[in-house]
Amino acid sequence: MKTRIYVADDHAMVRRGLTALISSEPDLEVCGEAEDCATATSEVAKLLPDVVIVDISLRGNSGLELIKNIKAFDPKIHVMVLSVHDESVYALRVLKAGAKGYVMKQDIASKVIDAIRKVRKGQMYVSERVSSQMLNRLVKGQDESGDSPVSGLSDRELEVVILIGSGLATREIASRLHVSVKTVETHRAHIKTKVNVNTATQLVQFCVRWVEDSKRLPS
Repeated sequence: MKTRIYVADDHAMVRRGLTALISSEPDLEVCGEAEDCATATSEVAKLLPDVVIVDISLRGNSGLELIKNIKAFDPKIHVMVLSVHDESVYALRVLKAGAKGYVMKQDIASKVIDAIRKVRKGQMYVSERVSSQMLNRLVKGQDESGDSPVSGLSDRELEVVILIGSGLATREIASRLHVSVKTVETHRAHIKTKVNVNTATQLVQFCVRWVEDSKRLPS
């Protein structure tokens, strides 16, 4: 019996590419896809795939929220993240949310397939770099990364940082997240305090720079 895989990614080209890649493997098949968190949550609950591939950036709520939703209604469904964002920033967050693997979109196709098969068996799949970080934090008794400027942010605050850094205004962010403008303004205020910036301009500059840096492969 083939492993049934659901793909949640906000880029149609990525979904098509993943579907083609997965369909070329005799033991794997794609059973559904979506570009937004709400649709993916509903369809995964109905289809009950073996593995869900999730991007961090989705329409509506983030991939982190989708992972939490899936784990809330069926912990047996395995989840892995495929994202352009640097794994050193997100890997621990998604693993904490319930995902089993993290692969960057810059990685070669064989890594994606390898990750799917390992995650399907309930095994964890992360890079050697992330494995080393996890081990170091375990030894030191650390729960979060103190090296990242966004380490103190909540998942929702980090999501707002990404949206600000992607050029969205406050009202656009509120619409995207299905929350009030006042709620987004509260998140912005908390973020400014946590990342130690004083003005709205400095906040935008910080978010833009951070988003750009998080999409670069480490040297």
